[in-house]
Amino acid sequence: MKFSVTIGLRHLALTALLLPVMSLFCLSAGASPHQLAGARADGVVAGARADGVVNGDARTDVYLPQLQGRRVLLFSNKTGEVNGTHVLDIMLRHGVNVVGILSPEHGFRGTADAGEQVASSIDAATGVPIYSLYGAAHGRPADSLMAKADVVVTDIQDVGLRFYTYYVTMFHIMEACADNDKEMMVLDRGNPNGFYVDGPLLQDRYRSGVGSLPIPVVHGMTLGELARMINGEHWLPSDKQCRLTVVPCLNYTHATRYQVTVAPSPNLPNMKSIYLYPSICLFEGTVVSLGRGTDKPFQIYGHPEMKDHRYTFTPRSVPGAKNPPLLNQQCFGVDLSQLPDSAIWAGKINLSYVIDAYRSLNMGDKFFTPFFEKLIGVDFVRQMIEQGCSAEEIAARWQHDVAQFKQQRKPYLLYPDEP
Repeated sequence: MKFSVTIGLRHLALTALLLPVMSLFCLSAGASPHQLAGARADGVVAGARADGVVNGDARTDVYLPQLQGRRVLLFSNKTGEVNGTHVLDIMLRHGVNVVGILSPEHGFRGTADAGEQVASSIDAATGVPIYSLYGAAHGRPADSLMAKADVVVTDIQDVGLRFYTYYVTMFHIMEACADNDKEMMVLDRGNPNGFYVDGPLLQDRYRSGVGSLPIPVVHGMTLGELARMINGEHWLPSDKQCRLTVVPCLNYTHATRYQVTVAPSPNLPNMKSIYLYPSICLFEGTVVSLGRGTDKPFQIYGHPEMKDHRYTFTPRSVPGAKNPPLLNQQCFGVDLSQLPDSAIWAGKINLSYVIDAYRSLNMGDKFFTPFFEKLIGVDFVRQMIEQGCSAEEIAARWQHDVAQFKQQRKPYLLYPDEP
């Protein structure tokens, strides 16, 4: 894989990348966002969301005509809904030939544990085959499967983190599309963490299944924008290009506080967990529990030996966390679930939680596991924590990466940038 961190662009490739998206905007010419949001192309009122955002899958007048007469593979899970109706049902209702569903980590119904292998199956409601890509060879659909389709449609709710794996699956599907001369169509969705960028760029030696691209921990992009960047920066192997079409959102910007309407995975049950996720997920690379197996996953942290803390919880075996860390052990720690959202936003990636637990346990390097570097993407964070540095001192170290990436991503943004 070729990692380019230069800001200069290949103008010819970029022009080719922009044309499909420009054509989609042209399809909507003459209609205001409110007209589009209220249109009933399929009996579903597009854009009936509290935040006013109209996701790409609600713009049926744009994408359904382009799918008629074509064989479709759908990359989605339970989040691919328009006002309670799944995009699969919308497509089938309008005679779209969906030949299969590609499912990511957690499966099509979104109930499997993190990292759990999910077998391929048949969707009981529709009879459409489901092909599990999580754990598949190289994480991509087989060429024999790609031969059954003309286009892969992506409709899945991401949360905008480098270690949240849905974009990794999309990356591998794009590679398969490029290898087999198939089109990828992204029905874009807002990003609940799309209003800021933070964290260090991934160092190549820490590339893994939880970090596949040279982007910050919080990249602030939608999947449609990220797909454009993958093409434009030539991140696919051997400088391959995927034929890409993005159906953009309406009424969305990078200042929008976009709210998810369906939990994107079993242990991100609410917006509080999604906002805390960039900071709390780093505990996955330590001996500390982050609340899997409780009713507050990614909203608490603790350990049996953190007895200088008063809050207590005990991880149990529950759906979506069958064997959580520190199972059945009473943990002492911190409950962050009552923090105001504004305080979480201001903290961005807040290393003070990890530092607090590290100092409380006083166990040195045994506090960390090798997975920590795969999550944070660099070696200096662990080193600076062990040297006694503050969260602010460590965050200052990656600000150059943030500024560089924000410039690098500009040509690929579909929506007004954050202030």
